[in-house]
Amino acid sequence: MHGSEHEFIEGISSFLGLYYLALGVMNGGAALYLWLRLSKPRQALVWLIVGCVFVLFAALAMGGTPVFMPEAAKNFINSLSNAVIYTLGTTLALVALYVFRRYWVKPVVAWTGLNLALLFMGLSMTDSDFASIVTKPDNVPIVGLVFLLGFFTWLATARAVENDDRAARGLDPVEKEGSEKVLVWPDLVYTELICMVALTVVLLLWGIALKAPLEEPASSVKTPNPSKAPWYFLGLQEMLVYYDPWMAGVVAPSLIIFGLMAIPYIDFNKQGNGYYTINQRKFAYIVFQIGFLELWVTLIILGTFLRGPNWNFFGPYETWDPHKVLALNNVNLSDFFWVIWLERGLPKAPPGSGFVTELGYIILREGPGLLLLAAYFMLMPPLLATTVFRKFFVRMGFIRYMVMVTLLLFMASLPLKMILRWTFNLKYIVFIPEYFLNF
Repeated sequence: MHGSEHEFIEGISSFLGLYYLALGVMNGGAALYLWLRLSKPRQALVWLIVGCVFVLFAALAMGGTPVFMPEAAKNFINSLSNAVIYTLGTTLALVALYVFRRYWVKPVVAWTGLNLALLFMGLSMTDSDFASIVTKPDNVPIVGLVFLLGFFTWLATARAVENDDRAARGLDPVEKEGSEKVLVWPDLVYTELICMVALTVVLLLWGIALKAPLEEPASSVKTPNPSKAPWYFLGLQEMLVYYDPWMAGVVAPSLIIFGLMAIPYIDFNKQGNGYYTINQRKFAYIVFQIGFLELWVTLIILGTFLRGPNWNFFGPYETWDPHKVLALNNVNLSDFFWVIWLERGLPKAPPGSGFVTELGYIILREGPGLLLLAAYFMLMPPLLATTVFRKFFVRMGFIRYMVMVTLLLFMASLPLKMILRWTFNLKYIVFIPEYFLNF
């Protein structure tokens, strides 16, 4: 172990000791709850043993010899760390969570998954590269948000599965059983007051424990590398890898806002209002989970923890080397069509041509891409209306259906563009730099 690594371990040992001790107390409390309240001594014994293991890990960390993540495991994870595997892996995980949701919502399964995630976090903290990224004051809230998002997604799914089971038995959803009205004062106001005080205490402790992530004054001759937007915009910044700035920074946010505003007006399903359900709103549930979790949250996580200098992709245990260079030969569709396939140069207007002639050559040059986009946005809606979305078209009518399917096609364009970039190194389908119009 080098001197710098030894100093790092000494500095992280006390934190890991408290971390594992907290996990031991957490599992010990779960064991007591299972034994005293639920009368499940066998499960209580299992989690008591898990708590004792975490206490042992805490003792080792306090003694300066924490349990390390094996080097083979770190190298394996780093070898699998690229944008393709990350995106495909998160997509498959989302599909598995949906298909096997009745299994994942079981408390014992969720508690096991939480412990494994926290154990993975503790073992990974022994790596200086991982710890330097996760413990940055900018990134600490995002780590907490990841766990909170996982918890509330599990909670909502568990309630939805319970309501679907009750509906199958002819019972009302759980929300209707506790629907009696209470007074705003004092019931709601007292609850909000307690939450406000608790949140204020947490923010004060947070501000004392973590230094404010302030940097030196901005300079036009020195920019941070990587230059990252605030975490809530990192999904849009990741889109810049696949889209032109006007598309990722203007069109996409506008469509997101417009789509959210349009939902109440295009939704024709009256079921599932006011309670959690999946079976009664499968289409809406799947679209939301893909759009929010896969095409937004996972991009934020990717941009926060896995995008390093020069916006290169780094493994979680890989040093952020600013000299890392990845040679990419991105080619536009017009180059594929004219240069590679037809083996001729791109059509160019003769020097001194007028506006109309120049525009004609641009349309000729980008004709394959324009035809492809026209087919995508003009032929797909009627094709879907007669096949997959036939029932939607009948029930929604022409206008509402066209709004819905157009928004879905724009949403699907992101994963399609990502796949084209990975497989063919395709940069733009339509490339018109003369008028800053690229797609």
